[in-house]
Amino acid sequence: MRGKVDLNADMGESFGASRVGSDEELVKMVSSASLACGFHGGDPVTLRKTVEMCKSNGVGVGAHPSFPDREGFGRKEMEMSVEELEAAVLYQVSAVKGVSESLGVRLQHVKPHGALYNMAWGREDYAIAMVGAVSAISMDLILIALPNSAVERTARKAGLVVAREGFPDRGYLDDGSLAPRGSPFALVTDPRAAAERASMMVSQGSVISVTGRRVSLDVDTLCIHSDTPGASAIAGEVRRRLKDEGVEILPLRSLFGSRIP
Repeated sequence: MRGKVDLNADMGESFGASRVGSDEELVKMVSSASLACGFHGGDPVTLRKTVEMCKSNGVGVGAHPSFPDREGFGRKEMEMSVEELEAAVLYQVSAVKGVSESLGVRLQHVKPHGALYNMAWGREDYAIAMVGAVSAISMDLILIALPNSAVERTARKAGLVVAREGFPDRGYLDDGSLAPRGSPFALVTDPRAAAERASMMVSQGSVISVTGRRVSLDVDTLCIHSDTPGASAIAGEVRRRLKDEGVEILPLRSLFGSRIP
């Protein structure tokens, strides 16, 4: 039974008049937040306001880079060279880092978004691009990745700290990857069901796949997507369940100790 875990959410994805998620509620329940960098969601004003909100609530701030896909919310698979992708991630993370530091907040982590996150699960070239960009900015940044992914292997080899992530609100395939959105059982929207899955991930290091198979899944952090229907209720139930089981919820920088300033 893991005694400590991070609870994170993807935030700051609203832009202009388009509102995404319920950040004002979620920020009170999570310990870390991954903020949109402008390529799939977010804008400069939203980014600054969300960093301020995280600071006020003691929530660790991370960057949430994606493919340049505003129209598809970063969920369209794209082909990019290692050079192009590394530059795109470098650009996005640097923006969040700059805004955060202007407000006295040190950037804690980086987590790829959407199709980039999923493609980098098995694509060595995309993993190399992600790790190259993060390493170029700071070796003190934590890189969030799916367990047993190409990103995890590449990052550890490069000497980066990796936080393995689980998704109580998403379905899993038998190989440990996420079920594609739109497929049966891809989303888990019932708060109690999500909390049960979170408990299993933390206490047993596993999850039940969409086919009913038990899949190994050691995690350091759990994510609630801000655009999942009922995200706030899900996050609240997950947090309550874990606390009732004696699990301490802490930001990533606290979980990994002295390695992270």
